[in-house]
Amino acid sequence: MSDTRLSFKEMCAEFDVTPRTLRYYEYIELLQPDREGRSRYYGARERARMKLIMRGRRFGFPLEEIRQWLLIYEHEGNRAQMEAFVRNAGVQLKELESQKQQLEEAMSELIQLREETSKDLQDGKIE
Repeated sequence: MSDTRLSFKEMCAEFDVTPRTLRYYEYIELLQPDREGRSRYYGARERARMKLIMRGRRFGFPLEEIRQWLLIYEHEGNRAQMEAFVRNAGVQLKELESQKQQLEEAMSELIQLREETSKDLQDGKIE
């Protein structure tokens, strides 16, 4: 990661987030950019944190859990953070598996209903 700082607009573009999202992450103290007047600048630390935030969101972790995970790194170091990640990932994998099962059931029901409705239309049962 380079030492080049990004502006607010550049940070939004690099991580494909809206300005509102980036401001919210600052508001809940996930990010703490350098400020010069009204301008915000994001260095290597904030960019690394944003990468972790985006990865966590992709895997469905709640923002509060991500915030706690980032705090562990600051207070206890990398090993403690990785141990917490392993624990949290196990829990999240179970949650994702449950969601997958629910989605598969919903898709199956929808396919069945679509086929029944299509047949009823073809058979003239629905006008």
